[in-house]
Amino acid sequence: MLGFTGAPRLMNGRIDERILEWAGTDFRSVGAIVDLPSPLTRRAAEPGGPTVDCWGVRRERVDGEYQITDYPLKGATAEDLARFPWPEPRVDEALLAGWQADAQRLAAEGRYVVVAEHPVFGVLELGCWMCGYDDFLIRLAADPDFVCAFFDRVYAIQLAVIEQYYAALGRYIDLTTSGDDFGMQRGPLLSPRAFRRFVAPYFAARIARTKELAGCYFWHHSCGSVTDLLDDIIACGVDILNPVQTSAAKMDPAGLKARFGDRIVFWGGVDVQQFLPRATPDAVRQEVIRLAGILGAGGGYVMAPAHEIQEDVPVENLIAWVEAMRE
Repeated sequence: MLGFTGAPRLMNGRIDERILEWAGTDFRSVGAIVDLPSPLTRRAAEPGGPTVDCWGVRRERVDGEYQITDYPLKGATAEDLARFPWPEPRVDEALLAGWQADAQRLAAEGRYVVVAEHPVFGVLELGCWMCGYDDFLIRLAADPDFVCAFFDRVYAIQLAVIEQYYAALGRYIDLTTSGDDFGMQRGPLLSPRAFRRFVAPYFAARIARTKELAGCYFWHHSCGSVTDLLDDIIACGVDILNPVQTSAAKMDPAGLKARFGDRIVFWGGVDVQQFLPRATPDAVRQEVIRLAGILGAGGGYVMAPAHEIQEDVPVENLIAWVEAMRE
């Protein structure tokens, strides 16, 4: 009623600096994905309540996790794309100024690798979130014109955002992240042929422009089994792969290192689906040593979990992990 909506919603976590120092973390991050100005955005009326982001995607908390419960473009037509209220590609100037100051300070200190969190979602995941996974993945084969029209619109917004974002942060950062899940537990979401046709042109263009603006390394997060796509992911310009989900099909650490280790850095690898929650501290120590010996042979490896560490992981296992890395 008063026309006050508050600061833009940020999508990132804040880790206590004391934890980072204790763990010997060499990286410090700035920036975040921000909800862009949009008439669709709805904040939670109460803690844990449903939200709608700037893309019109509704999320609700189910069993402790936020799940998508409404797909604004499910069953949409090309005409619906033209009518859809797309977000305004404008990053809040106050946020940019704050992030720039943080990045400048970290760069001047010279103690850490300065990481810019990615400012935009990936084109494929946005398609799946806005249309529904079944709807959008079927369209890759049944309605390619719709897919390309959707990606065109999303990429135009992405490009405008990264121009603002990296103009502010680019000179101070060493690497930047991105995220777009291309894999499932048993294989990729789409074939290498479909990836090259639909996703790669936009992904490669985004990476190229990011590197022009920032001159930094490009880190990409994709869950699941992506071995069949990794040649193409590397060709798009990705320098670092995360999270290296070793519990997924074809993601054996030794095979990945032998086939791709001279072309890409691996960041992750410690299984959080089964191993880390259930292993003993001694087993964790042995796994850290094993992965360091395989993925870290000759360099090109950053020890990290194969996704975010959840509440089911015993603290004793985290302590064992850090102690093993120090050794």
